[in-house]
Parts: sequence; structure tokens; C-alpha cells
Amino acid sequence: MILRLSSNAHRAALVAAASAIAFILSYFSIRNALAVHYAGLQTAQGYERAARIEPADPRNWYLLGRYWQYNLEDPDAPRAIRFYVSALSLNPLSSEIWLDLATAYESEANLVAGRDAFLHAKKVYPLSAEVSWRYGNFLLRQGELEPAFTEMRHAVEADPKRAVEAFSRSLGAGSTVETTLDRVLPPISEAYLDVIRDQATDWHTLRALKVWDRLATLHPRISLYDSFPLVGALMTERRIAEAARVWDQAVSFAALAELQSPPGSVLWDGGFESGLTGGGFTWLYSEGVRDVQIGFDTQEKHSGNRSLRLIFDGKSNINFAGVCHYVPVQPSTAYRFSAWVKTRALTTDQGVRFQLHSLDSQFGSADNTSEVHGTSPWTPIEIPWSSGKDVQELQVCVIRLPSDEAENKIQGTAWVDDVALVPEPVEHPKP
Repeated sequence: MILRLSSNAHRAALVAAASAIAFILSYFSIRNALAVHYAGLQTAQGYERAARIEPADPRNWYLLGRYWQYNLEDPDAPRAIRFYVSALSLNPLSSEIWLDLATAYESEANLVAGRDAFLHAKKVYPLSAEVSWRYGNFLLRQGELEPAFTEMRHAVEADPKRAVEAFSRSLGAGSTVETTLDRVLPPISEAYLDVIRDQATDWHTLRALKVWDRLATLHPRISLYDSFPLVGALMTERRIAEAARVWDQAVSFAALAELQSPPGSVLWDGGFESGLTGGGFTWLYSEGVRDVQIGFDTQEKHSGNRSLRLIFDGKSNINFAGVCHYVPVQPSTAYRFSAWVKTRALTTDQGVRFQLHSLDSQFGSADNTSEVHGTSPWTPIEIPWSSGKDVQELQVCVIRLPSDEAENKIQGTAWVDDVALVPEPVEHPKP
């Protein structure tokens, strides 16, 4: 659209109006920029100048209030309260301002006004995790546990990352683990797992186990890695039976139960199918082992999708024990250990074998299988093994013992697959 003006007077008036609008916009833009600049100095003088330049902006009064409330050198809560009230007169729908006002009132022991401010924040933003969290902690400090737990539960529902602190604060207020699980933690897997990890890391293993048992009732879908902290803590404390129970549940929750083959084997992932390592009852691979390459082979395997492959580079007469697996076992029980090994041009008289080392026993013993070297097809290895009366854990390692001839530097490749430890059938005496 083209605006046609009939006279010079009309044209002049239009130019004057446009100039006035531009001036007004420039004035307010410059004023706002100055206020932002002074507020950015984060000093009392800067915030005060910002508030004088832009007195209609509630943010400036709010920042001024926060400065005086949280000033470590010279805090002034009454002054902060005045500025918060000024900010709320301009923006009564800010839950952020109501929360800081409530905290300021509480610091002045004005609990009635503090509670009222918290309730205003709840009314303004009822679904806020921050509002529920801070109000819940206020109630907790007043000893009002039931409403405090309700608010903290709302906070964790909105933000599961708050679960660890909510759990800890509830216990600190005198709550039991069971009550905290009932009243504070909502049935959210992420929240439970964070608490379990935190408690296990701090060696509160019994608490972590109780939280795990509650999580198990939810039948969650989790990663097996999520169980590592608790299983590791239980193993360290030699509570092997409980560690094994948690592990079996975690395997099921992670949809990895089918890796436990052959049926009845208590050694998990004997076919190296999962690719998981680093904790629990997984295979553990030593890092930085010289003269041996540890990897997987999807082309050469006895069954499944892949096997473990060891490549010896011929540089040393190595004493190797870099692939191990901790296995939970029953005391005084007979087992049969089995595995499959294949070798190609594996030199020296000492090839690849397995070592079974009893743990938990006062007289820990180690049993070695026969070795395989040279070039051989997939070859079964089997030995019987029995746990002692105090043995609950077995360490199984793929090893290569050094040759008696110092110059016998091992070279070649070995593959391992389908490792298993199966309980022997119990023989009942005939009547």
C-alpha cells in the first residue's frame, strides 16, 4: 500500500510523528539497557540504580532483595523483605519471589508470615518441584512430618533427581526407611535407583537393599549397570547370597536372563554375549595387559554370536590371568565346570587353561584345568569342582602359566566360548 500525501504540511507532520516514535522507543530501549547494565554489576549500588531507572520492572526489586538476603558480609533480611514486597506489588504471580520472601520471613522467626508466603507460592505454581521442595523443608523444620513428607513426595514426582536428598532428609528427621519409601519416594524407578546408588556408595548397604527390594516390586526395566553399586557393595561385605539374589533380579529386569546358558549354570554370560563388564557378576578384563590382545570374535565361535579371543604377540613368556569372573556358589556343593577352547598356532608347551580359585575359605585353593596349545578345533574342557563348607564365591580366570623354558615366548591365537559351572545332581541313597 502506498500512502499519498496531498501537501508538504502533511508530509512534515508524518516525519515529525515518526521521529517522535523513534525517540520514545530509543529512550526506553536505552533506559532498559542501562538498567540491565547496572543490575549486571551485582552490587548494591548497581541494583539500586537499576531499580531507580526501571522502577516498574519487578525483577530489579527482586534482585535487590536477594542481594540483601544472601549478602554474606552484611545480610539485612528486613530490607530484603521490603524489596520483595515491592516486587510482588508489581508481579504477585511470581512463585520465585514468594519463595524467597518466605525464606526471609523464616530467617526473622516470623513463621506465620513465612508459611503464608509459602502458601502463596503454592497457589501461584502448584505443580512446581521447587515450591513443593522448599515448602516441604519448611514444614520439616517445624516438625510437621506428615505434610512435609507429602510436599517432598510432590517435589520428587516432579523432579526425580531430588530423591536422594529427600530420602536423606527424611531419615535425618527420624523417619524409618520403610516410612520414607511409603510416604516420600513415589514409585519411580529413576528415583529409587539414585537412592540405591547413593546409599551403596556410602556403605549404607542395608538401607540400599531395602530400597532395592521395594524397587523390585515395580518390576522395572533397567540397565544391568544400575545394579553394579549395590551388588558390588554386597560382594565387598561378603554378603554373596544377597548379592546373587539382587543380581538375578537385575538380570531379569534388564531382559538378559536368556544369557544364562546352559540351563542351571551359575556362571553368568558364559558365552560372552552381553558385552557388559566392570561390575557385579560380569566378566572382568584387565586393561593394559602387555603382549596380549583381548577382544571378541563374531566369525569364530562355538555357539551364539561371538567368542572371546586372545592374541599372543610372541614377545614374552607371559604369566597371564587377565580375564576373570566372580561366581556365586553354594557351600558344600559339587559342580561341574566346562568350557570350549580353540587354538591356532599357539606356541610353547603352556597354552590356555582355566583356574578355579575358591574364595571365602580360610584355606583358599585353586584348581587348574588342562591346557590347550598348538592348533586344535573347538575342544571341550571339563573338571569336577566342589565348594568347601564356607565357600560362597568362586573366581574363574582364563590363564596362561609361564613356561619353564624362559625363552618360550608364546605366540598365536586362542578362542574361548560357552563357559559354565553347573551343580551336579544330588544323589539320594537308595532305601
